Amino acid sequence: MRDPSAIEVATKRLQQALDALEVAVERRLDAAREEDKLANQVGLLSADRSRLAAELDAVASRARRLEATNKEVAGRLETAMETIRSVVGADAE
Repeated sequence: MRDPSAIEVATKRLQQALDALEVAVERRLDAAREEDKLANQVGLLSADRSRLAAELDAVASRARRLEATNKEVAGRLETAMETIRSVVGADAE
């Protein structure tokens, strides 16, 4: 058996380096694809957040309107009850 020549050793080392580079490039490409997926998910979550914030604002506005209407109706009912009491009280006298 003969000893490997310097060229054979260098060729083997070059092939190992190329193999390692190929693995590293593939890992980097996988990481870039994963980054793209995450960026897309962040964009979707941001859009959902904006939509939900708008819905929350609309619901809060409606709740305020309902509360104001409730207070107005309660006041009118109170006035009506007082009027009825005074009429019933006047008739009872």
